[in-house]
Amino acid sequence: MIAARPSGRCSIATTNWPDKEPASIAAFARLVIDALEAAQIDYLLGGALAAGVWGEPRSTLDVDLVVSVPPEQITRLSDELALRNILLPPDLILDQLVETRADLAMVAYHATAIYKAELFPLRPGDELRAAALARRLWVEAPPPLGGIYVHTPEDLILYKLSYYMISQQTKHVRDIISLLLARGPTLDLTYIGEWVRRLGLQPAWQTMLLEARARGAQLP
Repeated sequence: MIAARPSGRCSIATTNWPDKEPASIAAFARLVIDALEAAQIDYLLGGALAAGVWGEPRSTLDVDLVVSVPPEQITRLSDELALRNILLPPDLILDQLVETRADLAMVAYHATAIYKAELFPLRPGDELRAAALARRLWVEAPPPLGGIYVHTPEDLILYKLSYYMISQQTKHVRDIISLLLARGPTLDLTYIGEWVRRLGLQPAWQTMLLEARARGAQLP
């Protein structure tokens, strides 16, 4: 059973991690999140791991996170990641924070494992990401993830819809249908609908709703 509560500011983590490879993508995610919390960076978990929290688990080698990085915390964030054998130099963080031509992530690689983290920064004017951070929920996920901040199911659906419209990757369809089946009765479809209209995602959204209902989703 997942216990969730509304957003608050993250706290500083003081865990001393052994110098060894993470045994799983969840263990790697825990390392990244501990670094973010130690550097006092507001974050929320997205992607396949968040979809697994709310719906059906799916294998992945990537950890997707939204982050709000104050410029004065750039060096601290890089240092905290490095303490956990995760590489993201300060200059690369700064380059992505000032990049406005595309929605690019800061990619952090573990020094010896095959995992990577994609950190999507909150940039000025990004209203959906700002809303998602404000609405994030604290959940107690199974170990090794433990207590983390995640996308709400509604915001996760919106991002999955956006990525599907860009890439047409079926993994996004699977995640969205999984969320609709698992969380259908509690979803705020009015909130989703407002953002769907603003983002021009109506065709994809209607397709997902039809497929989910055909599979027995109980939607309000």
